[in-house]
Amino acid sequence: MKSRAATDYEYLVARTGRDSADRMVALGYIEPDDPRGPQDSSFKREAKSSSSQPRLVTKDAIRSRRMNRLPHPLPYQGSKRSLAPQIAPMVPRNVACWYEPFAGSAALTLWAASENVASRYVIADSLGPLAQLWTEIIERPDEVSARYRSVWEAQERSGSDYFNRVRERYNDHLDPVDLMYLVCRCVKNAVRFNAAGKFTQSVDKRRLGMRPEKMQAAVFGASHLLKGKTEVRVGDWLKTTADAKVADFIYMDPPYLGTTVGRDKRYASQLALVSLIGGLESLLARNVRFILSYDGMTGGKTYGDPLPQRLGLEHLHLDAGRSSQATLVGRDDRTIESLYLSPGLASPAPGTPSQTSFSFALAS
Repeated sequence: MKSRAATDYEYLVARTGRDSADRMVALGYIEPDDPRGPQDSSFKREAKSSSSQPRLVTKDAIRSRRMNRLPHPLPYQGSKRSLAPQIAPMVPRNVACWYEPFAGSAALTLWAASENVASRYVIADSLGPLAQLWTEIIERPDEVSARYRSVWEAQERSGSDYFNRVRERYNDHLDPVDLMYLVCRCVKNAVRFNAAGKFTQSVDKRRLGMRPEKMQAAVFGASHLLKGKTEVRVGDWLKTTADAKVADFIYMDPPYLGTTVGRDKRYASQLALVSLIGGLESLLARNVRFILSYDGMTGGKTYGDPLPQRLGLEHLHLDAGRSSQATLVGRDDRTIESLYLSPGLASPAPGTPSQTSFSFALAS
């Protein structure tokens, strides 16, 4: 008779199904029927005082580990990379075309491509150099990697004003690789633009930005996932999703209302609430499925009001973890982000086995 703790593979088969376990093998996390357990030390068994049975890896932990292994050439602040394991269960499968019209780091598109969620992909952004950068990453990863290395290495033999000179050069010529360097090296990877569309964020003096070797791996990895099945567009989100149909799906992560109105306008272009609501109404009328990440709260601060109930969207709250800004000033505030689902998309019920590491609940 086999031991109950025979292998991690067997337990994953029992817990998540053979397809999921085989995917873990393909990803290199575990060896099939290897009693030594997972290759990644964070997946090693942890003994329980009351049982010799290993603690099982939850599906959510697997999703999180999988997402962390995906290539991410653009470390945008506000990227939904960390939230992808929570969003993933609500995304429909067998999508004809996946759209991400506020691309930024395109974190969710990279995840979707890694999971073969769609037959083809459209990533778009209103910032032209960013859209151009994604085209270069997908189609010419070797050139992008080499040019980034050149820009990055030049800082080692230049003065303390090197970042500012690259920033000025980008604002004059809008070179996409200069933008890549600025995003990687600026404070908290938090892009900032002024009313004239000029990049204004300052240098982070504590670090040098993503190293060329790591960037090369990320660029080639992203190209591998997206090349041959991805179209890059530039323009307003309504324009870049105008051809979306019933069989398609749109993931949207627009600028928060708190960075669109008032003094703190961080992005190259802003999104008025009335425009967002009108666009959502258009998608609903066309029966296009979508998920929208929009606004939330940190500590006692709320970023915008909930969207109108008349839209009929399911409103969830996702726990995005500790606020990096609060951490800098010695607080322990957590960031809670809103997620809106178009009608017909399934949201896992809180407390179910597949939700063990999720921390969201239906909004009131």
